[in-house]
Amino acid sequence: MTSLQVRIERFPIAGTFTISRGSKTEAVVVVAEIRDGTNVGRGECVPYGRYGETPDGVADLLRGLAAEVEGGLDRAALQQRLPAGAARNALDCAFWDLDAKRSGIPAYREAGLPELRPLVTAFTLSLDTAEAMAEAARASGWPLLKLKLGGEDDIARLKAIRAAVPGTRLIVDANEGWTAETLAENFAACAEMGVELIEQPLPAKADDALAAIPRPVPVCADESVHERASLRGLIGKYDAVNIKLDKTGGLTEALAMAEEAREAGFTLMVGCMLASSLAMAPALLVAQRAGVVDLDGPLLLARDRENALRYEGATVFPPSPALWG
Repeated sequence: MTSLQVRIERFPIAGTFTISRGSKTEAVVVVAEIRDGTNVGRGECVPYGRYGETPDGVADLLRGLAAEVEGGLDRAALQQRLPAGAARNALDCAFWDLDAKRSGIPAYREAGLPELRPLVTAFTLSLDTAEAMAEAARASGWPLLKLKLGGEDDIARLKAIRAAVPGTRLIVDANEGWTAETLAENFAACAEMGVELIEQPLPAKADDALAAIPRPVPVCADESVHERASLRGLIGKYDAVNIKLDKTGGLTEALAMAEEAREAGFTLMVGCMLASSLAMAPALLVAQRAGVVDLDGPLLLARDRENALRYEGATVFPPSPALWG
């Protein structure tokens, strides 16, 4: 008999993680486990308050599906049963993992992908003063840094970081923290400092200004993009899309969205929330075709789970079956 178990887990962050919307000291995740008596499939999600999600709310929503899972709900039916979001992500990824455990066929092969390759991931620098971020950049030794910005002193931060690491590749994430009035100045500073990509500079509901201004640096949608249905409204405003499984509602939609986004001319970025290796593992399948990979979530934690992903410097390796897939 198939059963569903759901729990909330907490992982302390190494220090404090700050973006334009606030700070946190722990990653709170929801884990879904589907058991069939022999095999266990697992999926992890991060409920995001920005979209009205809470850990308790997502856990309760998933527990409410226990009888349906026991009665035969499968991954295909799940896509219509739940909307895109964290809850569907956890259960969708658990179904992928369970199918792989049952069949012995790796999830990447079931998805029609070649054998997974190790990938270079960005490393995120939390929003801080210009001096602190410059020192963190210098100490990181990372070849690709993602800078959390969104404050009044962003240009000073950019200049200090570039002076500290003149040869490092940089991407910027403003987390909706800029305004239409500051856009041109911030874009110019990013271009001058050699920034390769700018994530979500404006609030999702106020991003029409992006279509009316030159973009000297490619701009990537994050909060403005969720699943495939949101792609059409991005044309002319964005050059790239950040695919996160917690937004798409799981690996199933993320893979389909990646194909549709590429056909529409968008460059792909694959990102993550603050979570453990269990959340990163399925995202690595989508990341195989991405221009920018940002799957450093476990590196920002004080501890990870057992059978964690292997990171060697900036390189993240495919998951072992003991972790997922």
